Amino acid sequence: MFKNLTMLAGAAGGVAMAVAVGAPSPTQLLAQLTGQKPGAHCQVDWGTGDKSAGQSAGPHTGRVSDLRAGAHRCYDRIVIDLGPGQKPGYQVRYVAEVDSQGSGNPIPLRGRAQLLVQVDANARPSFPASSSELVNVSGFSVVRQVAGAGSFEGQTDLGIGVKGKRPFRVRVLSGPGQDSRLVIDVARHR
Repeated sequence: MFKNLTMLAGAAGGVAMAVAVGAPSPTQLLAQLTGQKPGAHCQVDWGTGDKSAGQSAGPHTGRVSDLRAGAHRCYDRIVIDLGPGQKPGYQVRYVAEVDSQGSGNPIPLRGRAQLLVQVDANARPSFPASSSELVNVSGFSVVRQVAGAGSFEGQTDLGIGVKGKRPFRVRVLSGPGQDSRLVIDVARHR
């Protein structure tokens, strides 16, 4: 029981974690502890339409440096860490398929819906911009896979495989220091 409480605290705080095979999901653990249904009291009015901000034709000084994911009670979260520089523009939208920047070939993603994330920033050389598994999302309720679609000429593309078309929100947050983060929350319930 103590092990499950530790895992639950991590899930409630949005910390990415590995979930043992056969273990209850973070959502199930939260429901067991609180006695609430997994989607209870989740106020989500984000919509499924395209989200974008700050795109410009000028030089892009931000850098995609890292990626992480977290399971929350009402949504699954993807965080793209951006190095110092101006806050880059972005566009996030549902698409029929996510294509690789270089070849134009479709990138297979798990799930019935796909989000294309385009960030006006180059990936750091150490960031695996074309990996099919950028972050471990096993055990998440909605997000099924996060894959890189390439980074070229000031734009980094990612694909997010989603269980189904769900509302989502996108925000750019400042910090730590001069860095910023692009945060994408995908709602667990419609």
